[in-house]
Amino acid sequence: MLMIYGATGYTGELVVEEALARGMAPIVAGRDAAKVAALGERTGLPTRSFGVDAPDLSGVTVLLSCAGPFSRTAKPLVDACLRAGVHYLDVTGEIGVFEALAARDAEAKAAGVLLLPGVGFDVVPTDCLALHLAERLPSAVRLRLAIGLSGGGVSHGTATTAVENLHAGGAVRKDGRIVGVPGAYKTRTVDFGRGPRTAVTIPWGDVSTAWYTTRIPDIETYAALPGSAIRGMKVANWLGPVLRWAWVKRMIQARVDAAPAGPTLEQRKRGKSFVWGEVEDDQGGRAEARLVGPEGYALTALTAVEAARRVLAGGAGVGFGTPAGVFGADFILGFAGVAREDVG
Repeated sequence: MLMIYGATGYTGELVVEEALARGMAPIVAGRDAAKVAALGERTGLPTRSFGVDAPDLSGVTVLLSCAGPFSRTAKPLVDACLRAGVHYLDVTGEIGVFEALAARDAEAKAAGVLLLPGVGFDVVPTDCLALHLAERLPSAVRLRLAIGLSGGGVSHGTATTAVENLHAGGAVRKDGRIVGVPGAYKTRTVDFGRGPRTAVTIPWGDVSTAWYTTRIPDIETYAALPGSAIRGMKVANWLGPVLRWAWVKRMIQARVDAAPAGPTLEQRKRGKSFVWGEVEDDQGGRAEARLVGPEGYALTALTAVEAARRVLAGGAGVGFGTPAGVFGADFILGFAGVAREDVG
């Protein structure tokens, strides 16, 4: 049995809708009993209400968590999954969460449990592209990935995670180790297939996951952003101590809460996601590829449900895994609207 936790949130409801469209009947669960009950009544699905500190996983085989920030929710839910022998999946993009779950690999194997975070837009398409490039150039020692989005926005959950980490700056992987760097500390031009765009370094989840998938020691992740956003990131480098203050975070969070819950249906239909990547070795070898797919939240629903379906079917393994590491580089190609192109 599949349980979707955080099912009443913006992403959670999209995941539930996709599961229903696939003919699945998951348990929908969350912390707010009234919202969970309303979702169950609307969908006809079984419901459970609990906080992350007291999960009810009886009869559950796979838990798919859409409840962020995952820096708060992942550990207690994983603890419960390991005790109950339940496979754990989530849609996090938080480097710290990936690293924490990777450190529990042996524990998960002993419990016969798969820990598979990041089965959404972060990091499925980038992880799959990273492995594809590594397979094209097995001697690669440097990996650069970039994302670009059009036609959408961010959900409250995504924005809340960003608020929590405003003070943290950026991160890259150097010589196999994650190193903190200032936000937007590097700039480059990226062509996603629609002409050059300016992209800057961001702490995307692949700084963690691509290492486990490819073992490439040097990894940088970029996002194509408007100039105003890039300037804001650079200003935040100077305001780091201030952005740690609770009252400042509360003020910013209030603005997040007043915004729309996430992209509208029309925005999701119209939007696109773009991924670019390149690898290099020390002998002058290089490979480049790019990928286009549906809008990020729409793609998250597709990839998360398919990942859960495959784990439910058995044979996905145990221990810590990454999407491409478990399902292969071509996993992303199985979704409508996704195309990959080798360009160098």
